[in-house]
Amino acid sequence: MLGAIGLDYKPIDNFTAFFAVFTAKVTFVNDQPLADAGAFGVNPATYDLTGNLLTAGANIRSEFGGYIRLFFKKDLMENIGLQTKLDMFSNYLETPQNIDVSWEVLISMKINKYISATLSTHLLYDNDIDIAVDTNNDGITDKTGPRTQFKEVFGAGFSYKF
Repeated sequence: MLGAIGLDYKPIDNFTAFFAVFTAKVTFVNDQPLADAGAFGVNPATYDLTGNLLTAGANIRSEFGGYIRLFFKKDLMENIGLQTKLDMFSNYLETPQNIDVSWEVLISMKINKYISATLSTHLLYDNDIDIAVDTNNDGITDKTGPRTQFKEVFGAGFSYKF
C-alpha cells in the first residue's frame, strides 16, 4: 500500500509522470508462516538454539521515501495498443541508493471480429525481499538475496454475440 503527496505532470493525453517526495509504503503479511520466515521484507521470527519460537515474525513493514510513477498509453497501429507503467521507490530510512522497481507492459491486440489477444510482462525488483537460490541444483539453498523477478502472461479470447 502506498500513500504519497506529490505532483502529477501530464504534458500530453497519453503520458503522465507522478513525483512524490513524501511517500509511505506499507507491506502487510497476513500469513504467519510467511511472516515468521521474513517474507516480503518484514522482520523474521526469532528462535532459540533448540528451534523454539521466541518472537513471532512481524506482520507489517513500514517504509518512508520518494516515489516516481510514469505511465504511457498509445495505439501502435489499428487494433494494437501499448500500455506501460514504471514505479520506482527509494526508502530514505534504509539504503536509499537501492531503488525498488516495478515495470509493467501490456500489449493488447484485436485480431478480428471474434478473437483478441494480450501479452503482459511484469518486472519486479525489491532490495528488501530475499529470494532463496540453489546455484548447484542439488535441492539445497546456497544463498539468499534480492533478485529480479519477471512474469509474462499471454492471453487469447474468443467472443461471439448472439
